[in-house]
Amino acid sequence: MNKLIYWRSAFFLLGIIVLSFGITLTIKAKLIGVGSWDVLHIGLSETAGLTIGSWSIIVGLLILAVDSAVMKRFPKMGTFLDMFLAGIFIDVFNSVLPSVDGFFPQLIAFCFGLFFLGFGSGMYIVANLGVGPRDTLMLLVTHKLGWSVGRARTTMEITVAVLGFFLGGPIGIGTVIMSFGLGPIVQWALIMNEKLFYLVTGTESSVYN
Repeated sequence: MNKLIYWRSAFFLLGIIVLSFGITLTIKAKLIGVGSWDVLHIGLSETAGLTIGSWSIIVGLLILAVDSAVMKRFPKMGTFLDMFLAGIFIDVFNSVLPSVDGFFPQLIAFCFGLFFLGFGSGMYIVANLGVGPRDTLMLLVTHKLGWSVGRARTTMEITVAVLGFFLGGPIGIGTVIMSFGLGPIVQWALIMNEKLFYLVTGTESSVYN
């Protein structure tokens, strides 16, 4: 049992770090376009003066309140940890990573960011210690509507991108690419990390339990 908890914790923490690193890479590539949620976070940051990571936490808390009301159960502690750690790591990476200038360097940063963002999401979800507010909503949609992870994530990304645009957030071709491409990457990452988790623990991750 202790070994299983160790591996779940390792997948959870490493997944959040990878996820946050990916988000920061896409933020550095703003010329290409940031992710749907970050359209909102950046807009709020530039308007109110708080950091992008801080707004990620604040928005997450608001979404979590709605999720809790719909699900009628208190979220796992890992959900709160994900929310706060991701916001903190985003600010840390954003402060230590250099600026990326030029179209092609930003394009490369965006592509790597998209991959790390999707893979990190799949890794920490597989840990089954509680997913963040946005992924809680995504998994709720998959169960209630019978949609695939890819379809649920893509629908959420498009909806948030449209809302963020009307709020004045920055949108580029990368935002569109992430809206349609992130869902399939997360779905692939879930499959890969479920196999990896079983390989190192001999136990299924039980993501949907």
